[in-house]
Amino acid sequence: MKRLQKVEYYVAGLVALLTLIIYLVTLQNDFVLWDDSIYVFENMHIRSFNTAFFKWAFFDFYAANWHPLTWISHALDYAVWGLNPLGHHLTSIILHAANTFIVVFLIIRLLEAWKETTKSDVRPEPLTMQTILITGGVTGLLFGLHPLHVESVAWIAERKDLLCALFFFLSVIRYIKYVMDVKEGTAEKKLYTRRLNKHYLLSVVFFILALMSKPMAVTLPVVLLLLDWFPLNRIRSFKTFLPALVEKLPFIALSLGSSVLTIFAQRMGGAMDLMDTLPFSTRLLVALKSLIAYLGNIILPLNLIPFYSYPKHVLLLAPGYLSAIALIFGITAACMILAKKQKLWLAAWGYFVITLIPVLGIMQVGDQSMADRYTYLPSLGPFLVLGLIAAWIWAKVIRLQRWRLIAKASTAGMAVFVFAALSFLTFTQIGIWKNSIDLWSCVIRKEPEEVPLAYNNRGLAYERKGLFKEAMEDLNRAIILKPSYHLAYNNRGMVLGMIGQYDAALRDFTMTIALDPGSYEAYSNRAFTYEKMGQFEKALEDYNTAVTLNPSFQDAFYHLGILYGKMKLYSEAIQALGKSLALNPNNANAYSNRGVMYSFSGQPENALEDFSKAIALNQSFTTAYINRGNLYLKIGRKDLAFADFQRACSLGDAIGCKALY
Repeated sequence: MKRLQKVEYYVAGLVALLTLIIYLVTLQNDFVLWDDSIYVFENMHIRSFNTAFFKWAFFDFYAANWHPLTWISHALDYAVWGLNPLGHHLTSIILHAANTFIVVFLIIRLLEAWKETTKSDVRPEPLTMQTILITGGVTGLLFGLHPLHVESVAWIAERKDLLCALFFFLSVIRYIKYVMDVKEGTAEKKLYTRRLNKHYLLSVVFFILALMSKPMAVTLPVVLLLLDWFPLNRIRSFKTFLPALVEKLPFIALSLGSSVLTIFAQRMGGAMDLMDTLPFSTRLLVALKSLIAYLGNIILPLNLIPFYSYPKHVLLLAPGYLSAIALIFGITAACMILAKKQKLWLAAWGYFVITLIPVLGIMQVGDQSMADRYTYLPSLGPFLVLGLIAAWIWAKVIRLQRWRLIAKASTAGMAVFVFAALSFLTFTQIGIWKNSIDLWSCVIRKEPEEVPLAYNNRGLAYERKGLFKEAMEDLNRAIILKPSYHLAYNNRGMVLGMIGQYDAALRDFTMTIALDPGSYEAYSNRAFTYEKMGQFEKALEDYNTAVTLNPSFQDAFYHLGILYGKMKLYSEAIQALGKSLALNPNNANAYSNRGVMYSFSGQPENALEDFSKAIALNQSFTTAYINRGNLYLKIGRKDLAFADFQRACSLGDAIGCKALY
């Protein structure tokens, strides 16, 4: 079939543009206290785009994951935007718009392949160019504007979803092109020769990039086999299945390798701890119920929650679980019966289930029972069915002999209403992710007694705004809901320390360590509290424990250096601050403080160098100007000292102004 390529580009471009416009409001959103800190604004690794960064990205299981391409993406954003959330959000919405553009093309290619590889007498309707374009456009609009996808786009830490989908879809498109090449004249070639086809090789490369973005792409080999069955019509019997399976061996090997790496990373990071306490039967029942819940949220997205708590009581005979099992068996049976005449339904249902399997919770990761972000890839199956239904309805309408104009106007009006409603719901859902307080307040409103994480994270957000009373209320509530919640004890200890209740803070940090002996942050926080109380020896012991538990904990090295300075151990202070700077070369405070230690230890040249580096990093750093000015006075350079004091004074520093006179 001759394709109208210009029309395809217009349709895909328009759909992508509408998606981009709807998501522009995301640019007003901030980072949120839910992995954004680990991934971006407290992640020192992404701040240096060098050999050490690439070594870390490819060989470290940071944040219980292995996805080096995601880290590279965040590092590039930091290099361009720093810690301005607008730039990070901009990258995400551009990626989502690009994915939407690609989805339109992917659907068009699938439908063209269906038309070329399937006899006309087994298709429900003639696949005209108009039908194909409408299906591609509607599917793309659903993909771009559905509120279920907000979490993947508006949450910066979920950049991995967008990158994974981008390369997943590109891999499928290249694979379809490869199959059509084989069909058009190279079918007689040997299998190893086919693998040298550029489209096949590109499909493998894109699959590797998808796995390097997020391991959810591991289902691609099975998806390709499903496509071989329908719509590519390559698998018609067990005999034709074997060559198709052998053809997927490179994909399968990559998928298995990624799965092993992911399980190892999740285990090391403690993300699979809940799995050890939940029996397989419980996880299976929750997974089956979640499968139906995802389908319900696709059809009627009216009660979406950023965090779906794991159910406390899971019983096979409970109505919710029995009905979910019945629906799954019913849908599967219906699709299998219909497959004798029309494979579409079973293929779409199969794609939906297959792509969801890694995140259904059978291999439980995290404390949630399900998550909107997990539908980013799987939702394409139901969206395609809805797109085909829309095209079928339009085809029926334009064939009417009577009332055609009224029917066309009514159908178009209904379509506009549906997409306007979806856009409104998406716009509203984006607002939930505006900041940490709005995000966790939404979770608390919908599940006030189920999610201690929500109270903990909102309490932390209140603490960062200086709202200590509200922070204490939330953290107390988190501990009441979950008495073993070590993170809440740690965060409450920090708030208590900020309001001067050091003894109570020490009790909370000690409780944190008792609940989680590997909590290097709790050791560091307790050390800081001991330091405030003048108990330097105890502080020194805890700081050393913190850096032993986590040799990459630059904040602990920094405070350890300050403590050594207070103890007049300047050589040790210089060494500790040096380790902090090796982990974070952009810490102006560390340079300034190390400069002070160099000055006290009789190394003025090194001190001047550090003060100058601190000023280069922060042109408004008045303390560094004053420190350098005092050192210039000490070595007899009054002119340079006067210039530094004058600069500090011009920045509003009273000490700098006083030094001038």
